[in-house]
Amino acid sequence: MATSGTQRAKKPREETARRREDILRAAMSTFGTRGYKNGSLAEIADQVGMTHAGVLHHFGSKDQLLLEMLDYRDRTDVEHLADQHIPGGLDLFRHLVTTARRNAERPGIVQTFAVLSADSVTDDHPAKEYFRGRYTQLRSDIREALHEVCDPDDPPDDAMVDAAAAAVLAVMDGLQVQWLLDPEAVDLAYASAFAIEAVLTAAVGGRRRRRMLEY
Repeated sequence: MATSGTQRAKKPREETARRREDILRAAMSTFGTRGYKNGSLAEIADQVGMTHAGVLHHFGSKDQLLLEMLDYRDRTDVEHLADQHIPGGLDLFRHLVTTARRNAERPGIVQTFAVLSADSVTDDHPAKEYFRGRYTQLRSDIREALHEVCDPDDPPDDAMVDAAAAAVLAVMDGLQVQWLLDPEAVDLAYASAFAIEAVLTAAVGGRRRRRMLEY
């Protein structure tokens, strides 16, 4: 039976997409273990059976590969959610705990994030704006969630909400580093849940809650 032009066109696109995903996974492994500066395109290419030029054909540059790898990580982080976007209110904090539980089963991804986020504070790092924007957005999401938890007539203090948002992210990232260094000593999910609950209680404790979000 003859193969249609549409089928022939679809197959190369699918193969290209699979090839790009293979490269992104290899980049995640390489950058996670060696850092961005020390991790080479040649090493990534070798993992997927390609040449250095082949990797560049798909991504153009090492910087672009890094940025697309980070975007890929973000997509996989929310792909299990119904609308592929983090929820609001108390569900956001439950999502953070669920993320910590999932992270305990994927050390490679956690290692990549820990290494690259630390690297990004250096001058001219290609992922600096990505991480700056990521933290800005997450702090905003957490601040909004804290306000959503409370009754509009009894809102939380803005300064405390700002501090709580930064503290939640700092605690989660710090626990990940401790867990990577000594996974037997740190229960990542439990410690994250404990810390998030403590910060949440400090930020909105004593405030009237929205009835729909009471727990």
